[in-house]
Amino acid sequence: MKRKTWGSVLLVFGLALTTDADAQYVWNLPTYPGWNVVEEGDTISMNISVVQPDTIVFDYKINYEGGAEITFDSLGNFLWVPSYDLVTRLEEKKNFSAIISASAPGGRKAIKELQFQVIHKNRPPQIENLPVFYVKQYTNNEYNLNKPTQVRDPDDDPIVFQPVMEDMPEGATLSELGILSWKPSRNQFRALKKSPLKIKFIVQDQPEKLESIGELTVQSTQLDLPPNILIVPSDSVISVKEDEVVNLNLYVTDPNGDDNVMDVGFVSNNLNVPKDVLTKYTNTQWEFKWTPGYDFLEEEGKTDTIEVTFFAVDESGKKKDSKVRISITDAENIEKKDLRLYQKYRNMLVETMDLVAHLDQNQKTLNRQLKSAKKGKKQRSIVNASLGAITGVSPVFIESEEPRNYVTGVGGTAVLTLGTLEATEVIGKSKDDILEKLKVNIDIRNLLQAEGDSFARKYALKTKRRNKSFDSDIDKLKAELNNKKLILLELPADWENPRKPTDRNVRKTFPDFNNEGYPEKSN
Repeated sequence: MKRKTWGSVLLVFGLALTTDADAQYVWNLPTYPGWNVVEEGDTISMNISVVQPDTIVFDYKINYEGGAEITFDSLGNFLWVPSYDLVTRLEEKKNFSAIISASAPGGRKAIKELQFQVIHKNRPPQIENLPVFYVKQYTNNEYNLNKPTQVRDPDDDPIVFQPVMEDMPEGATLSELGILSWKPSRNQFRALKKSPLKIKFIVQDQPEKLESIGELTVQSTQLDLPPNILIVPSDSVISVKEDEVVNLNLYVTDPNGDDNVMDVGFVSNNLNVPKDVLTKYTNTQWEFKWTPGYDFLEEEGKTDTIEVTFFAVDESGKKKDSKVRISITDAENIEKKDLRLYQKYRNMLVETMDLVAHLDQNQKTLNRQLKSAKKGKKQRSIVNASLGAITGVSPVFIESEEPRNYVTGVGGTAVLTLGTLEATEVIGKSKDDILEKLKVNIDIRNLLQAEGDSFARKYALKTKRRNKSFDSDIDKLKAELNNKKLILLELPADWENPRKPTDRNVRKTFPDFNNEGYPEKSN
């Protein structure tokens, strides 16, 4: 088993930030090409951590797509041995995403998305214990080695049988399909009665040609197989979706010998099935591999059944055919669906970011109003004057910070008194109203920040957005954006966020936001 291990090699990435305003961190990651490409069964082992310029201690966590089974501890030690069932031979390779997050006290946080490519690893065929081959004198005895309970390939590759010539008795043949034929003579049969015969053979997978060696014990009985086109799987109707692969293996035998097969092909009642989807590996072994595609069915939700007839023709012109029915169901284009879901994910976070920014600005405005209200009582007073039977009240605005009393006489004796009142109770808004609005503003803003962080983190991966809970969580976040208490704040409807809705700005507000490989369009 191969093992990939890396030491302290540094690679700088642009990272998402949290409460550390515009701080940048450096990740300790391998730098040479192909470090994140691994074959099934091989090991990736490394330490993924933030290289800190100070003594910050980070706690590491990982979020990865289902089936990967990655081991990752809080110190950043990464270990992954991709299992052999992650990638099929038809896929050849498959991409997996993982998001690494590093958290430190004080709200510091950095995240990094890693992309791994797992390549299918071919394994040699497996040979189980074989039943004894019993033969009869003067009879053409046949033994079928190619049975799933006896010989199989762990990757479901087509297999070819080859003889080990020094072990083959005179007159015996082994076909590529695994049919061992032998018509023992009298002397051979007598020798066989005294001592069983051991025959070795080779099983080779296609197209990689990895080999395994098996051994068959020969004693005595008859096994006869009729000529046929064997199709695997042998279901009468094969049901697939438009984006799935129809994969059939054809095994052709002929009573006159495998070399007697002249041609193998197929015809279909649907002209959209191309001829090149049938591949020849040997004269007797073929593979049909076809994907209908998203455009195969024009109507959404429709199901159509086509018929494919496989045939084999020998040198004398005799033909054998076998029919297969394929039922094809309309499938949703998963790539377009993922893009649509990502746009909904991003748009919701942009709306939430804009409202948070609007509330932040409104809080500053309310703070200025509150400050003005508190200063007003030092700058405004009223005048009360009495002269005879006449009393006059006149507001007088004093610029000085110190209160003053005035006494004057007009045509007799008059008294003028200057007293202080809070201006907010006489002119303008009440200080209590401003404090109430501040409380509502802060409560709604903090709630939106928490809900936005949770939404960005929960649906950072596209596989999570395919869940039914995605739409319901969008509705919940929309309800918070339309909080009934917002009307109390009297926010201007024509306000626009001065910060552009770029991925970078969204990530500054919600650090767990992940654009997951979708490029941001430039304006």
